[in-house]
Amino acid sequence: MIRVTRRYRFSASHRLHSSALSDAENRELYGKCDNPYGHGHNYEIEVSARARVEQRSGRAVDIRVLDRLVEDQVTQAFNNKNLNEEPAFEHVVPTTENLGREIFQRLKTNWPGFFAGEWPRLEKIRIAETNRNIFEVSETHGEV
Repeated sequence: MIRVTRRYRFSASHRLHSSALSDAENRELYGKCDNPYGHGHNYEIEVSARARVEQRSGRAVDIRVLDRLVEDQVTQAFNNKNLNEEPAFEHVVPTTENLGREIFQRLKTNWPGFFAGEWPRLEKIRIAETNRNIFEVSETHGEV
């Protein structure tokens, strides 16, 4: 079994603010990330898939197909967007944890339309918000 990981980048802004909390609670919880004007990140995501190496091609994952899936479900959807204005975050604070969950779910849901058959399988995604803040999402980590 081989794990193939591919990196992608996109830029987006967000404001971390929960309507379930008071303004003071939001400031306490999110600090500078609760700025009413928002702030942006240059996100880097890694998408990992597992598969057996095909004898005929010598490859485990068709990278071109993976690129089309990520472009369709992630970069077109979120690049240069304010995440707070996206339907996926209408009732959810657009933390990077929730963004990672959304990206994983989009890829998982649309995977069969791009990859027919049992293999490859989506294994996990990692999303870096900054050099120090990196989040990983997979089904093995519990509820997505």
